[in-house]
Amino acid sequence: MRIFQAGEQVLLKVSPLKGVMRFGKKGKLSPRYIGPFEILERVGSVAYRLALPPILSGVHLVFHVSMLKKYHVDEDYIIKWDSVLLDKDL
Repeated sequence: MRIFQAGEQVLLKVSPLKGVMRFGKKGKLSPRYIGPFEILERVGSVAYRLALPPILSGVHLVFHVSMLKKYHVDEDYIIKWDSVLLDKDL
């Protein structure tokens, strides 16, 4: 089990539902995680309270640790579009 500290950034898992469009995408292309969100505090032994934006005001603020994934701030994850070489036949 992963233990997070207050102030850490995490991604929140969203459950894909069949036929439901999330964030403008449907099916396999819909995002599995949204965020990053800051952890405000630990609630109990396996739950955390997150700082969610006002647009998600209808969502409960406390989530189980299994729904959270550590957010890595690493520039290697970002692919720069100008560095990608495309073949003319594509």
